[in-house]
Amino acid sequence: MNSPMQSKSELKTYHVWDRTVRWFHWINVLCVLCLIAVGTLILYGKHFGVSGEGKILLKTIHVFVGYVLVLNLAWRLVWAFIGGPFARWKALLPFIPGSGGSLIAYMKAFRQNKAPAYAGHNPVARLSITILLVLLISQATTGLVLAGTDLFFPPLGGSIAQWVAAEGQSPGTLVAGSKEGINPEAWDEMRAFRKPYGNIHKYGYWALLVMILLHVGGAIVTEVREKNGIISAMFSGQKVFSEKPVDIDDRRG
Repeated sequence: MNSPMQSKSELKTYHVWDRTVRWFHWINVLCVLCLIAVGTLILYGKHFGVSGEGKILLKTIHVFVGYVLVLNLAWRLVWAFIGGPFARWKALLPFIPGSGGSLIAYMKAFRQNKAPAYAGHNPVARLSITILLVLLISQATTGLVLAGTDLFFPPLGGSIAQWVAAEGQSPGTLVAGSKEGINPEAWDEMRAFRKPYGNIHKYGYWALLVMILLHVGGAIVTEVREKNGIISAMFSGQKVFSEKPVDIDDRRG
């Protein structure tokens, strides 16, 4: 029987997440938490007693945090082309040859507590991360549209203001939350244009909440069962394994 010291000596550390991935992850976490909190106040403002001016202030905060998220997300998408081996698309997306079989095999092995070790994302995590990225991109895109329609903020705010400004009214003088200087017909048209984006953003809010809970829960369960440092790796970049991960040969810069 091996002693604890011998077992410990068999563990091997692998550097998995580069600095950019780790920074992206935690900036994204902070942005998403802030956006969810402020978004909840906006969505249920009447229940919280938020005034009209207060709602405009909350939307302004929401948009500025959203800008940070958009920039962070855009950089992560670029990094997927030029980053470390586990940061790239080929190690991230589930749409690769044999992915369906790998997913089924992994889930079956996981239920039997015999799941193979992955340095990067395992097949279930690939699917989860892809869904999260799609939701984040959707929220970012619709959010930028809403920023223009609600607050006349970039990148679409200038065009929206020109659309709804009354004849002879300078678009730059329009104030968010006020209909002074607004063409009523153009305003109604703009709101009809806005509606589907608002609906997608609202439903995306709920979908993102569900996926975040599943993502966090999955990370905790994997940490408990596999004990490879999946959570601490987002701080240190390193995971620890007692056996060689099945995807370690895929690491190419």
